[in-house]
Amino acid sequence: SPQNDSVVAGGGAIEMELSKYLRDYSRTIPGKQQLLIGAYAKALEIIPRQLCDNAGFDATNILNKLRAKHAQVGPPGSP
Repeated sequence: SPQNDSVVAGGGAIEMELSKYLRDYSRTIPGKQQLLIGAYAKALEIIPRQLCDNAGFDATNILNKLRAKHAQVGPPGSP
């Protein structure tokens, strides 16, 4: 069992931020485009999930932590 499951910047952080942005954006548009963008957002999360699996971490737990951290941070350039 791994000793430390803290969130580290760079380990899929870009993909998680893009996923968050695309999910938020997909909620603003109607129709099939919404579903396509949501599916692409979900697909981006495969990268950090695989990194967690490769490191021996609980991917679900880590992805939930990453989503929470990305939800706390405001838009780029904000304090």
